[in-house]
Amino acid sequence: MKDRVNQIQANESWQKNLAVLIEHQRLRSFPAMLEAFLSTLCFFDTILLLTYKKSLRPILVHPSDPEEQSDTLRQYLNHAYVLDPLFHAIKNGSSSGVVRLAEIMPDSFRSTEYYQTCYQNFGLVDEVNLLIRLDDKVTCAITLGRKASLESIPRTELNALQEFYPVISALVRQFWQAQAGEFLQYGRSDGPMKRALRTFASGVLTQREREITDLILRGFSSQAIADKLKISVGTVKVHRKNIHTRLNTSTQAEIFTQFINHLTHLEDNPTSIEH
Repeated sequence: MKDRVNQIQANESWQKNLAVLIEHQRLRSFPAMLEAFLSTLCFFDTILLLTYKKSLRPILVHPSDPEEQSDTLRQYLNHAYVLDPLFHAIKNGSSSGVVRLAEIMPDSFRSTEYYQTCYQNFGLVDEVNLLIRLDDKVTCAITLGRKASLESIPRTELNALQEFYPVISALVRQFWQAQAGEFLQYGRSDGPMKRALRTFASGVLTQREREITDLILRGFSSQAIADKLKISVGTVKVHRKNIHTRLNTSTQAEIFTQFINHLTHLEDNPTSIEH
């Protein structure tokens, strides 16, 4: 973990550390101070502070130094986020509280192309997120990751995060009110992504098959898809076979590649006519 910011120290009382954090709540230095404060509550190897706003792709607030932003993170911000269980949890209304990724990920998450080609490269064994609703359209996610050297986040540290969550969320809202304009000006439209999701294989697959394709790419097993759509596992398997036949694919990776190619085409040709 990075060295803590000097003003916040693990050997100080939480009251003194919190007072320092409050002093920075409306300043650009707040994210770095927040990282230092959280490190006194929970051990972590990585931290990300992202905002998810309707009509925009995720916006990275912290870390702001490009040297601290990995290629995997850039891949996530460009397109991989659309298959992230956290993104879908926020999209579906889970926009507040302390949430572990293990609690919201689909049953076959580790077999997904998203996991194999993106998430796995973060090298995490556990992830906990502080989800904070900033306003009607924006949710902030503070993502703390632990690698193998630290193992899973223990209950005592989760309890500490939950105990301080109300204060942290209030301070993050104050920071966003003061600094939102600075970050939103760099926000990129998610229009091409939405169009890609809406139009991918639209002339080849039925609406039900496209719905199942989305769930497959997100990591739902045949049983989980059957439970979610209230159809039999046998019906799901028939749909999966038809999807591969019609797309001329045999693996989830090939479907994902087709989707990315479709997205790239829309980004390169923003005025192309939808079919």
